Amino acid sequence: MKKITTVWSLFLLLALTLLAGCANDSGSSPPAPLSPSNINLVFVVSPDLAYSTPGDIQPDTANLTSQGLNRSLQLATYLQQQVLGGKNVTSIYTISPMSHLQTANNYPDMTAIGFIQQFALLNQITLQVDGNGTSYTAHNYPINVSYAKAEGVPTGVIPSSAYCPDCSGLDFNNTAGINDTLVSGIIDKKTPGFYVFSAPWKTVSAMLAQINTSYGYNLSLPTAFQGSNYIYALSIPIPTTGSASLLSYNSNLNPPNTYPVFPSTVPSAACTNQYQPYFSTVLTGGVHGVVVPTGITTNATFYIVRHAEAHPDLGFGFDDGNYVAAGQWRALSLVHTLKGKISPTMVYSVDPAGMWYPNRDLNVSYIRPSLTVLPYAIANNLPYYLAAGLNFGTSGDPLDQTVAQNTSNFFFTGGRFSNQTVLVAWESGHIRPFINALIKSYGSNLPLLDTTSLPNGGWPPADYDTIWTVKLDAQGNLTVHNALCEGIDSASLPVMAPFF
Repeated sequence: MKKITTVWSLFLLLALTLLAGCANDSGSSPPAPLSPSNINLVFVVSPDLAYSTPGDIQPDTANLTSQGLNRSLQLATYLQQQVLGGKNVTSIYTISPMSHLQTANNYPDMTAIGFIQQFALLNQITLQVDGNGTSYTAHNYPINVSYAKAEGVPTGVIPSSAYCPDCSGLDFNNTAGINDTLVSGIIDKKTPGFYVFSAPWKTVSAMLAQINTSYGYNLSLPTAFQGSNYIYALSIPIPTTGSASLLSYNSNLNPPNTYPVFPSTVPSAACTNQYQPYFSTVLTGGVHGVVVPTGITTNATFYIVRHAEAHPDLGFGFDDGNYVAAGQWRALSLVHTLKGKISPTMVYSVDPAGMWYPNRDLNVSYIRPSLTVLPYAIANNLPYYLAAGLNFGTSGDPLDQTVAQNTSNFFFTGGRFSNQTVLVAWESGHIRPFINALIKSYGSNLPLLDTTSLPNGGWPPADYDTIWTVKLDAQGNLTVHNALCEGIDSASLPVMAPFF
């Protein structure tokens, strides 16, 4: 395993070097990579409806276009090699998506977190994977987007039972000085490294201005949006003497406007129900005592999936809230593997800022379900929503019946999803329990999904491929099955993210 990792690492360094050399084709020399002995605050300007490079944003859904997605994939390589000099990142921050709602439909800003995901997967992190101190190094890095305190929870987002100052994300409007507190904490701690922020121009420019004023750096700051090819780096020497420098990196990228093309074929797999035995039930009102619940959603289909690959060690103990680099192959290829299987009209996921939990080494933001289906939404220009009004309890208690019932009520009662086909990316342990809550609402002594013979709510840890289908017809009659799968062979996915 170590030999394979070493070969991949050498390949990564070579690929990054070649791509970085090609990125700056303007004829001007870019600044040298940042010094790892300084405090380096690196700002990546994510596109939004107000400020974006033409062609990067879908005006109707406020999501990235295929061009914008390509830019993020290529910019990740440039950032890793040309700005960080091939060094590992220290931490990554992006805005909490619900702090920046766009268009009359109030779409959350998933662009900021999606714009930095590929970069996160070009880094590495070592975490403990069991109670014995065993560690594992994986190709990915956590991204901080969580709510640091109650004042930062946006309207319409359910308040959390706890907050996460040490996995805090940014707030688009700097509510309650959240961004100021975060950045001053980094500067004042005086720990060298690379602190990367992904946020829209309004947030980035305000942060730079606040730092410049608060610390008296007297830097000449950019006064206008220059495009999403630009990366700004504030480099502060240690010991801090009141001096700092601002460097502007122009990647000069010119990405295509077609969906990203993979460098090699994604390994496929047949739907065999290897991990989750085949289950199918049809509940029809008036048959065998079935009673269709009052207010049930009608004419709706839900396809429910788990996040991409996240636990690469044999014991499935590795966890930092993100999926690992191997999962990027799955996330980006869903547009192809799901073609002809499903045709959703919208995408829903958990709020990556709203669900955090302590790992053995650090507190993490639960970002992986939302990022797993983001490329699919981009490719199909689908409305993308976060179920930020739901309380998920804790990740350690997927069998919480209140959480299961509330989730079932959200999707399957009240009619908000009537006449829709919805792709749902969810926390795997909670999926079977909330489907069971729906089945129970049709009567007693009905066949239920097993949630106890395996941990994690009955979802096998090695299963990233299963799709659960929930269909409600015009009368509210229910069909549930797991005949579909994504069709990707997890065991054969490369350990490194694809390069673009």
